[in-house]
Amino acid sequence: MIMRKIVLGLMLSAGTLALSAPIATLAAVNVDIDIAPPAAPVEVVPAPRVGWVWAPGYWEWRGHRHFWVGGHWIHERPGFHWVPAHWVQRGPHYHFVSGHWQR
Repeated sequence: MIMRKIVLGLMLSAGTLALSAPIATLAAVNVDIDIAPPAAPVEVVPAPRVGWVWAPGYWEWRGHRHFWVGGHWIHERPGFHWVPAHWVQRGPHYHFVSGHWQR
């Protein structure tokens, strides 16, 4: 009987904790810098794969310089097309746009 009360108490505590935990949200990070990304290196694109889309490589800003992130395969989404990650010049600044699916 005592063990049953302990287990019940632990279950109620866990349930209360789960309800009070913060809810995870998607957060977007905007990156605007004053240094243009270098020209993209030549990237060899593998032969097409059924059910997959090639996401080309892109320059990623890491604190003080650009780092090349190589291309990779992603599962296709019917009805959508892949918009590759890229940089957009806005006046004297460069804004990073993450790769994303678009209808």
